[in-house]
Amino acid sequence: MSVARVTEISATSTQSFEDAVKQGIARANQTLRHVSSAWIKEQQVNLDDGKVVSYQVNLVITFVLEDGAGAGS
Repeated sequence: MSVARVTEISATSTQSFEDAVKQGIARANQTLRHVSSAWIKEQQVNLDDGKVVSYQVNLVITFVLEDGAGAGS
């Protein structure tokens, strides 16, 4: 049996929503162990003078907790 935990993160890219998702997952993998899935909860664009300047996603990251003392975070 395994137990998972979820955490929410926000990631931003000047390129695209897809790039923001990739950057968010890459960053989560630097901090969390056993990342097993990500769910895009929200998307938004940031504007400057009416023009899109960045793409932001809020991700719900799921990671499996380790057995014993390690909690994966």
